[in-house]
Amino acid sequence: MGLAGKRIILGITGSIAAYKSAFLTRLLIKEGAEVQVILSASALDFISPLTLATLSKRPALHQFQKDETGVWNNHVELGLWADLMLFAPLSANTLAKMANGHCDNLLLATYLSARCPVWFAPAMDLDMYQHPSVRKNIQTLQSFGNRLLDAESGELASGLSGQGRMMEPESIVKEIKGFFESGQDFKGKKIGLTIGPTQEAIDPVRFISNHSSGKMGYALAEAFLERGAEVWVISGPISIPVSKDKFHWKDVHSAQEMFEAAQDIHEKMDVMVFAAAVADYAPAEVAPEKIKKQGDSLQIHLKKNVDIAQELGKQKKPNQIHVGFALETENEKEHAVDKLNRKNFDLIVLNSMKEKGAGFRLDTNRVSIFSKNGQVVESEISPKKEIAGMILDQIKKESSWTLV
Repeated sequence: MGLAGKRIILGITGSIAAYKSAFLTRLLIKEGAEVQVILSASALDFISPLTLATLSKRPALHQFQKDETGVWNNHVELGLWADLMLFAPLSANTLAKMANGHCDNLLLATYLSARCPVWFAPAMDLDMYQHPSVRKNIQTLQSFGNRLLDAESGELASGLSGQGRMMEPESIVKEIKGFFESGQDFKGKKIGLTIGPTQEAIDPVRFISNHSSGKMGYALAEAFLERGAEVWVISGPISIPVSKDKFHWKDVHSAQEMFEAAQDIHEKMDVMVFAAAVADYAPAEVAPEKIKKQGDSLQIHLKKNVDIAQELGKQKKPNQIHVGFALETENEKEHAVDKLNRKNFDLIVLNSMKEKGAGFRLDTNRVSIFSKNGQVVESEISPKKEIAGMILDQIKKESSWTLV
């Protein structure tokens, strides 16, 4: 069966479309999935937990506390149990709570604890669905890496006709099957990534660094993991929320530390992705004590750092793939292609700094991917999660080894 052994949490919220969740549950079970239903309080007005429990062969949950003895439904365990969390239907109210991290019921607590992919299928009237606040909340969820199952057009409960109908259960199941059937194409492969900035110490309290947040690199790490790879992450100092225990994770600070860590793992990697923004230069000497303010100027002598990608490019084996990143402000294509050849990359991802919605610290990006054979693939402004998937697709095309 298409979804045999897959664990799916089905979150149901307060919408007339909740009746479709019974059909959806039945279809998922028929495909072999294990389905755990969790309802919001408002969903109870539209569908019975007994119906869903009968179809799913599991109690349909809606409260933290199971009974008066103090036994509770552990939202953390639920979040770790699932291979996929699906909100169908998703109301405007719960959408807003998800976008802003509100947590006032078991369903939302499980969502905030989930480490698996999260999909959502909104259902509401057409004017609500097009309201700027709703569109913003949908974009926010997508920027977190969550996947939108866009509402369909047709007759609505209000009597109006337009976009707002929850995607039909058959279509949702088809999407889920496609995801799991094609989603493990890096299974058995070892992936190494450098992400984030480096920090080059001036003295015990000051350093040279850059604006890299690590968001693009972390999106890549999660994308590789979701597609079956074993992932090693070497991270400079970042402040974004991460789940380190899912990866072979190593924190570093300086370019030298990052180089040594990357060199340690390089030989056994099938793919190395150099997504870190490594400082090109570092202070020649690090002051042992905090430098005190004196005079009108201060001179710091810099030395060139090791070029991690270039050095490891010299050691690249025939079946290894190296992917680099470039951020340029002028002659972008020429500089990117030069770096592609000089550092022995198979692909290089050119980041844009000239468009709104692209660049450092944002949840979206726009890139151009150059390959050695001269191909160029360009994206639109998109969530970094989608950009990561696009990069993985290009890596797959470049590989000489057989992917599952």
